Amino acid sequence: MAQLSSEEYHRLEDEVERIVTLEGLELVHLEFKHESGTWVLRIYIDKPGGVGLDDCTGISREVGMMLEVENLISHSYNLEVSSPGLDRPLKKLEDFRRFAGKSVRIKLKPEHQGRKKFRGRIAGVDGEEILIENDVELQTHRLPLAEIHSARLEVEL
Repeated sequence: MAQLSSEEYHRLEDEVERIVTLEGLELVHLEFKHESGTWVLRIYIDKPGGVGLDDCTGISREVGMMLEVENLISHSYNLEVSSPGLDRPLKKLEDFRRFAGKSVRIKLKPEHQGRKKFRGRIAGVDGEEILIENDVELQTHRLPLAEIHSARLEVEL
């Protein structure tokens, strides 16, 4: 059994996003991974105020039916639908705008200013760059969205 091709993955992501959007929810992230001897299709959804069990169950049912009809995954897999959690991933410019002022940790693909990891508060978005304020260094970093490998909110207690 093989991983999905880039084209298959994007088609799957488009179909899932269509379903999630029609239900008035946001597709935060989708992943298809081989874990513990089986394939897992994991879908993270959200909405203002957070998602509940009914939201996850409904999306699971709708996506499951679509996958049976479209046969986008030709081998066995487990389908999981959940909220993104308190440390939700940030992927789009709109994510960074929405969570301005919140603490974030970011990993870059190439090094930027001699480093790959940044932590701080989201100060905003300027064009295609994310502005991160670091209270320890007392400086603001401008990180190009295209160079961000991963970004997650930090849980603030």
